[in-house]
Amino acid sequence: MIGLETLYVLTGIMFAAFTASHARHRAWRSASFWGAFALLLLAGSWLSDLASGALVLGMVALAAIGLRPAKEAPSSSVARTVSANRLGNRLFLPALAIPAITLAGTLFLPLAKFHGAPLADPRQTTLVALAAAAMISLSIALPLLRASAATAAQEGRRLMDAVGWAALLPQMLAGLGGIFAAAGVGKVVAGLATSHIPMTLPSSAVLVYCLGMALFTMIMGNAFAAFPVMTAGIGLPLIVGKFGGDPAVMSALGMLSGFCGTLLTPMAANFNIVPAAVLELHDRNAVIKVQAPTAIVLFLANTCLMAVFVYHR
Repeated sequence: MIGLETLYVLTGIMFAAFTASHARHRAWRSASFWGAFALLLLAGSWLSDLASGALVLGMVALAAIGLRPAKEAPSSSVARTVSANRLGNRLFLPALAIPAITLAGTLFLPLAKFHGAPLADPRQTTLVALAAAAMISLSIALPLLRASAATAAQEGRRLMDAVGWAALLPQMLAGLGGIFAAAGVGKVVAGLATSHIPMTLPSSAVLVYCLGMALFTMIMGNAFAAFPVMTAGIGLPLIVGKFGGDPAVMSALGMLSGFCGTLLTPMAANFNIVPAAVLELHDRNAVIKVQAPTAIVLFLANTCLMAVFVYHR
């Protein structure tokens, strides 16, 4: 059965290729950083908690002192123009294949069987389909662009270098959210909220939950980190337990409220700060300023939708 472990291995192989490229250029900090991440992906299930923690702390130390990736110029603008003129609209085929194949895989993979067992883990169908789509798209792109696998690894590494360590923030912050949930932070948040805000009305619980999702996301930089804290503290005990709300509606709209916070925080560096750096904008918060009106309107809409639908099954 194809599940998360297979996807971790595939992703680990990709980052191992990036590591080899950095090592070849003697960029040892970047090679060590991405090598540690590749090792976590490839062997994380077999490493001890202490070893995994040591690798993560090492990655944090390397990110703090700076990765200093190898400098490698992209192909010339003339070569890109010639290639684009030759390919025409076929240039978009690999990119468009990814969503199309992912959608098809999500719909039809649950029907695929191997010796009577599901071919893909039913809980991870979309992720398996996305991984398959990326590999198929790569197999289309290489002959189309007359490029080698080494070129693909080089360009992938160059793109990852542009993003830097911030590319790993979602995984790190999601892990932090799990730690907070295990440590009982959700109960502390619930105690603080209920002691200062009257929770006699179902709508008040919805407002506190949505607002908490947005604010915790702004603090932690990721809605996946805020979700276990707010859901354990407010969502499940109050909206679902006390007032009988629908957990599916609560979870979906709660995450959307958290994503509104993502649009408003520099902590979500890979979304809001990295693009400003890549585009060489003078104002590092320019992306946040543009997104702020949309985030506020969406937050109000999500809160109203939850208040209307979460208690109507």
